[in-house]
Amino acid sequence: MTKHSHDADVAFIQALAELLRENDLTELQVKREYGEDDSLDVRVSRAAPAAAPVHYAAAPAPVAAAPAAAPVAAAPEAASDNPADHPGAIKSPMVGTVYLQPEPGAPSFISVGAQVKEGDTILIIEAMKTMNHIPAPKSGTVKRILVEDGSAVEYGAPLAIIE
Repeated sequence: MTKHSHDADVAFIQALAELLRENDLTELQVKREYGEDDSLDVRVSRAAPAAAPVHYAAAPAPVAAAPAAAPVAAAPEAASDNPADHPGAIKSPMVGTVYLQPEPGAPSFISVGAQVKEGDTILIIEAMKTMNHIPAPKSGTVKRILVEDGSAVEYGAPLAIIE
């Protein structure tokens, strides 16, 4: 067998970069096997846009419509309504699919009002066919769960709030 062409690799990487941009992804990793001793490992990533946290917050739209009524009161509410800014927010360490229970039909790892200890699994994020248990970074009470079972999450997206 002959080695694959360099031009084909460049075209493949350009296609991955385009896929990254078109789907608004922050990272993509692929391993391409050409033969027994010939493969290509590619990781394409980009910085998330500055407005990315707004994608997960529902509050900014109503606040924009309300400044005429109460401009002074609207600013503090906007800060407290953004879950990513909350001091107890747990953010996703990776891109993947969230699962709130260990298997379908099983009880959820956490629920609103539940007490968790530091290190307890609060959910699972599946990334590249690997189930990654996400531990609680601190002990406390679950105040909010910000994701739905089976939903996709981006790196840095708020998952839950523990106080």
